[in-house]
Amino acid sequence: MPDAGQVSDGFSDRRRELGNTEQNWCRAVSSGTGVTVLALQMAKSPSETSVLSDILLKIQKSHPILRSKLHYCRNSKNFSFLIASAPRQVRLEVHDARATAEILRNLSAGGFPSLSPLQLILEKELNANNWSDPGDFPSDGVEVFYASVYALSDARAVVVLRFHTSVCDRTTAEELLMELMELVEEKEGGAAKKEIENEGEGEKGIESLIPNGMGKKTLWSHGMDMLGYSLNSFRLTNLKFKNTKSARRSEVVRFQINARCTASILAICKSKGIKLCGALAAAALLAARSTKSQSSDKKKYGVVTLTDCRSILDPPLPAHHFGFYHSAILNIHSVKGTENLWDLAKICYSVFEEYKKCNRHFSDMADLNFLMSKAVDNPSLTASSSLRSALISVFEDPVIDNSKKMQQKIGVEDYIGCASAHGIGPSIGMFDTVRNGELDCACVYPAPLHSRDQITELVDRVKRLLIDGCF
Repeated sequence: MPDAGQVSDGFSDRRRELGNTEQNWCRAVSSGTGVTVLALQMAKSPSETSVLSDILLKIQKSHPILRSKLHYCRNSKNFSFLIASAPRQVRLEVHDARATAEILRNLSAGGFPSLSPLQLILEKELNANNWSDPGDFPSDGVEVFYASVYALSDARAVVVLRFHTSVCDRTTAEELLMELMELVEEKEGGAAKKEIENEGEGEKGIESLIPNGMGKKTLWSHGMDMLGYSLNSFRLTNLKFKNTKSARRSEVVRFQINARCTASILAICKSKGIKLCGALAAAALLAARSTKSQSSDKKKYGVVTLTDCRSILDPPLPAHHFGFYHSAILNIHSVKGTENLWDLAKICYSVFEEYKKCNRHFSDMADLNFLMSKAVDNPSLTASSSLRSALISVFEDPVIDNSKKMQQKIGVEDYIGCASAHGIGPSIGMFDTVRNGELDCACVYPAPLHSRDQITELVDRVKRLLIDGCF
């Protein structure tokens, strides 16, 4: 158990030092990568904020880590969680219809008035970073999640939940969305939701739960792998940088593929013994290679694949155990541009799968964390001080959402979930969902390092490759 301690503002139970991965996310979030946002467009009156407050209070009761605060020690420069013994009322930031209209006018003034209100608000929240300067944290810590309501009219609103990624990986966001919708359904007369027991949530980081022996590596292996990763990073090909000088922010390009084509893509993946992440990575590699000269030279690109480790930890954790329990595997692929999509997809997935079988998602964790933190501290180590670590990041498994009936019942018109990526990270972070049979991808990128037109063109190429690959 974590050490007990007395902390002001109602904290009287637990203080837990963050593990290395969580510490690293704190550094990344400070730089602009790792603000996780879940934005829902609701056909509901924004005046019903008390209902949302009650629901968030109930979620906090089930999930201790969401009632924690993030504390920064100025002497050790380390972070810790201060976990309260009881949930506290979440303060909602509410924007009425007039204020929201003014916000949307200002956001769309950048030259992209065609973006939906949901996407404009999502991007605004991705760049609202309460954790950018740990030195300014209050002595009793700063909240790890925030909630906002933007009224679009008297009958419609966008509800936004914003999290520090150290407490919210993609599985957490997925589970929280389902819990949120089930609680809304319960409030409207549906069946009572069974209360979740989450004893011990927030008490251990991923490093403390790695099965014995799986994370071990000799000092020589550590040194060789660090050298290999470092040298290969200098050889990676990047998307063309548009503006390396101006302040950065995260923006989103979204693409969707209909149910018929999605079913075909998934069927081909299954027949070839690969997962969707291999096809997404291959399409992105071919799309990126097409932006370079049409020479026969091969270009090297980095692909980061994120995998949820909960089921293979010791002890295993259920999906509703909130926190950050993903690990990353970095693979480098040489692409000529003339490869067949599915042949390249097979290579992308097979190499990732082989690394995972060798436990590289555990044994390389310390190496990748160290290199990531060094890049944050020394931007000049990356090309044009871009802090780009790969071309693309994908998730091993997509989110599968078949809750259309529930969403219609409670008034969810649309939603997007993703995390910011303009500090350190890939040129494109791909957040894929198979939603009621249709592939829906939010592609996050650092602007103006890359432009919206540039990424839209690239993403359109990815979509075309996937659809053409169906036939």
